Amino acid sequence: MPLLRDIIGSPHRPVLFLRSWRTQTATLLARQMYDSRDFSAMPILADALQDAGCSNADVLNHCHGAGLHVRGCWVVDLVLGKS
Repeated sequence: MPLLRDIIGSPHRPVLFLRSWRTQTATLLARQMYDSRDFSAMPILADALQDAGCSNADVLNHCHGAGLHVRGCWVVDLVLGKS
C-alpha cells in the first residue's frame, strides 16, 4: 500500500498543481531524483515548492514524509509535468 500511495497519492483528494510551483530549482531537484532514483532530497524539494508558493498540505507532507519514494512518485511527476 505505501508504494501505491507514493505513485498515485490519495484518489479521494486530487491535487491542483500550479505551474508557478514548477520553478527551475524544483524541476532540477525532481529531475535529479528521477534520474538517479535517489529520493533523499524530497524534503529539499518541499522547501523549493514552498519557496515557489506551494502551501498544499498533501504535497508538502508527502515530500516530508518518511515513507517510501520511488520513480513514479506523484509529486515528482507533477513537478516534471509527467502527470
